[in-house]
Amino acid sequence: MDFSVIVDNITYFMIGRYPNGPLGGLGLTLYLAVVSCILSFFGGLILGLLSLSRFAVIRYPVNLVINTVRGLPLLMVIFWMYFLLPALMGKTVPESQTVIMGLTIFTSAYMSQIVRAGIEGIPKGQVEAAISTGLKGWQAMLYIVLPQGMRNMIPSFVNQFVSLIKDTSLAFIVGVSELTHVATQVNNRTMSYPTEIFIFIAAVYFVLCFSFTSFSRWLEKRLAWRKSI
Repeated sequence: MDFSVIVDNITYFMIGRYPNGPLGGLGLTLYLAVVSCILSFFGGLILGLLSLSRFAVIRYPVNLVINTVRGLPLLMVIFWMYFLLPALMGKTVPESQTVIMGLTIFTSAYMSQIVRAGIEGIPKGQVEAAISTGLKGWQAMLYIVLPQGMRNMIPSFVNQFVSLIKDTSLAFIVGVSELTHVATQVNNRTMSYPTEIFIFIAAVYFVLCFSFTSFSRWLEKRLAWRKSI
């Protein structure tokens, strides 16, 4: 085992050619994950609320879209965005943006189910009590249901973010220089240290995912403790 190739290319693994070129490596992986997670949070929240609408004309189409996206491989969704967005916009779209859109659409579908479960976990009596005090349905949802539901949703959101970090590795298929793509480039250039390179990449992903998973478990216990007092 000779990990000198890691030491020699550590900056490239971490940030790519930045600041003399585009961001890449681990920095781009985290950028893709964080931006997609933020957009997916709002997308999942909207889809989750719409999927619980009392109006069938809204609820059924939204659930159809959610279930369709959840039934597709993420790789196919990324390919759709890669080829579809430039065609719709009539201009070239940066690969990283197409990947963010693909990850956002895919993850929003899953986050919507987290939102739905969190809302359905709140006793209906609380909504009825809120409405009886004069609040409208949307006010009861905004001020009563969502604040309580969010407490139950947060650990699941963190777990979904962990999955999103791993999903960014599929961005290499459209040429985005995230961590896995950078590792492949270094491996193709050196042609001598594939084992060392991909052990290092696996270790980086493990540290990231384990850290956030541990945070999720701590957060879940913390919220459960606060709820009990």
